[in-house]
Amino acid sequence: MKKALLFNKLKDTNEVLCGMCAHRCKIPEGSRGQCAVRENRGGTLYCLVYGRLCASHIDPIEKKPLFHFLPGSDSLSIASVGCNLFCLHCQNSSISQYPKEHDFDGAIGEDVSPANVVAGAIAGGCKSISYTYTEPTIFMEYALDCAILAQEKGIRNVFVSNGYMTAQSAGLIIPCLDADNIDLKGDDEFYKKVCGGREKPVKDTIILMKERGVWVEVTTLLIPGLNDSDEQLKLIAGFIKSVDASIPWHVTGFRPQYKLLDRPSTSPETLKRAYEIGREAGLKYVYEGNRPGSRGENTYCPSCKALLIERYGFTVRSNIISDGRCPKCEATTDGVWQ
Repeated sequence: MKKALLFNKLKDTNEVLCGMCAHRCKIPEGSRGQCAVRENRGGTLYCLVYGRLCASHIDPIEKKPLFHFLPGSDSLSIASVGCNLFCLHCQNSSISQYPKEHDFDGAIGEDVSPANVVAGAIAGGCKSISYTYTEPTIFMEYALDCAILAQEKGIRNVFVSNGYMTAQSAGLIIPCLDADNIDLKGDDEFYKKVCGGREKPVKDTIILMKERGVWVEVTTLLIPGLNDSDEQLKLIAGFIKSVDASIPWHVTGFRPQYKLLDRPSTSPETLKRAYEIGREAGLKYVYEGNRPGSRGENTYCPSCKALLIERYGFTVRSNIISDGRCPKCEATTDGVWQ
């Protein structure tokens, strides 16, 4: 247990107002916020999962997915249980939704200090630590302590996030954060119906991260009949373009899971259509995900269209980018390459 950051005790009461995520939960004494891992005890808010790792693996950075950030490198990927959204299609629901669906006292996972997390990254030859699998915002105190130590050791820090933060919580991690893959899941109605949130805070986080110099990539999981219409895809692509045309957009394939079992898997044709919509909107880099072998996995020069990075799934087969430039026409290729 760790005293939480970003909360205020309300006047003349033991209720607290949490400022860590965009729900801004008003939490009575003895209760928890919507993430189910931040609890009010006597007018003080505590994070119940500090240092409790439910998952720790070395992954290729491409799995995050990040395609323009240290390609071909490994990232130590860690998580605690819990999430501030309720996505019906969550692929990691067994850990993200665990505190909401079980009698949870915080004692889930292995105790690992921030120092040992960083030591593990170094021992594993990892160039970064990714806070992922669940939502890192809900274990921000732990992620921040790990990130500060990692930065001191020359290890990069990566969030894989739903973006449902506040400007204040984003401001805590941004000084230590190198990259952030943020889900932009659909329109506001999709967020309310499928995720238990709203669209605007996610867009605000994307804008803020980009403005503050964090390398940002955006992912949209295409669910047939819910967020894969041309209209929705054009709106998402248009928003990304309005922030920065160099933000890579990953359009990825859905498979039925968790509580969303009545929808078919995303077709290759839908992924190709989304890819084309992104390119027509003016985005420089669009990728088709979850379908290994697609041409849409590769990185091409935005100027001369030369093949720069060839991928198969999470494997980089070749990478000819030199000092962030296309070796054929010398045009800049946006990203963090070394």
